[in-house]
This record gives sequence, C-alpha cells and structure tokens, in this order.
Amino acid sequence: MTTLKVTIWNEYRHERQNEHVAGIYPRGIHNAIGDYLLQAESVEVTTATLDEPEHGLTDEVLANTDVLLWWGHLAHGEVRDDIVEKVRDRVLDGMGLIVLHSGHASKIFERLLGTKTGTLKWRDDGERERVWVIESGHPIAEGLGDYFEIPKEEMYGERFEIPTPDELVFISWFEGGEVFRSGCTYRRGRGKIFYFRPGHETFPVYHQSEVLKVIGNAVRWAAPTPGATSVAGRTEPIERIGVSIVK
Repeated sequence: MTTLKVTIWNEYRHERQNEHVAGIYPRGIHNAIGDYLLQAESVEVTTATLDEPEHGLTDEVLANTDVLLWWGHLAHGEVRDDIVEKVRDRVLDGMGLIVLHSGHASKIFERLLGTKTGTLKWRDDGERERVWVIESGHPIAEGLGDYFEIPKEEMYGERFEIPTPDELVFISWFEGGEVFRSGCTYRRGRGKIFYFRPGHETFPVYHQSEVLKVIGNAVRWAAPTPGATSVAGRTEPIERIGVSIVK
C-alpha cells in the first residue's frame, strides 16, 4: 500500500497567545488533527506553521505532500504571496487541499476559487451546530448518519461568497436559525479541494469523533489520482488531415 503523505499547516497563533485555546490544544490544532490521522495505516504526517521559515512550506515539503490541510485565522495577511503561488501550483498539479473553518478567508482559498471567500455572516456565541449529510454516498461522508451535532460552535451564515460547489456534501443549521454550506468540494487543475466549516479554536471541535472522521475521509478523497497527463501547446495531429475539395 502506498504511503499517503499529509502536511497540516496551522497558523499556530491562538494556541500560543490565548490560555483558553492552549488548554484545549496544548500542542496546537495541527497536532490534534495529526494525532488522529496517524492512527490510519500508511499515512505519514508533517506539520508546518506560519512562523517557520517559508511558513514551513518549503519546495521540498510541498513536493513531498499529497494532501495539504490549512487552518488560519488571525494572520491571513502575513502569508507570503510567493508561498501562496507555490501552493496553488501544486494544487493545479494534483496535490489535494483541505481548507478548515476560518481558512475560508485565506489567500490560497481565495486565489484558487476566484471570489471574496472571506465574505459571510458570523457570530461567536457557542451555538449548537447540526451538520446534515447531503450526499450520503460520498466518500467524505462515509461512516456518518443523517447528521451529527457539535455542542458549541461559532456560527457561519449565508451568503457565503464562494462559487457553486462541484459537490455539496454537508449543510449546517445553527441554534440561532442560520444555515451554511459547510462541506464543499471543488476541482482545480488536477487537484481536489474540500472546504469543511467546523473548527473554531475556542471549542474542542477537533477532539470530536465525527469531525475527525470527516477530515480523515477527506484526506483519502483528496489524494492525487494517477492518470494520463495532458500536453499543452501545438501538437501534431493524431490522424492524417485530408483536404476536401468542393466542386
């Protein structure tokens, strides 16, 4: 079985600046997710954070990443544009990308989708979230029931300024009445992208089994698919091109 190489990128600011968040994720959100993924067979996990050289996303790291997970919030603007372009190129070339929670406003998500993806309603009041499975046969929803609930979460509400998803896997309802497209897939180039809404840093969302199951499923779904390579530019014809003469 081929080893799936996963890199988890985390801004890693809240956990070092907020005692409450540090109490929930003492080793960072990236390691909470990574510890779960490492339980799967043939998965190799690397972590990278904002304040590392090149944000931890060196050419070598990206070249050896099959699927990249992205969590950011406080410092989207500090992510270097040249790093964003390198990540974009890798996605177009086949690397999977999973964007989590407030990563919706990240430069890389906006760059790949082409809209103001940071535009939505929000309310940080610790509301109950019910995540409904819209596509029960989708690989990302494997092992789930009709829905699952998160006891306390930040609310995101429509309209979410994203292109129409290729597939809408989940939709969320919140205690205050709003709904939100919370599980969206896209394809860009040869790469697969999944946006998954849950994961506010002040609640233990990445300790919840259903949330982690979705992320694990999404990692497998987003893995590069071997296939034919396309050739761009002028090429010679496959068949002989005849000349028709009309008399």
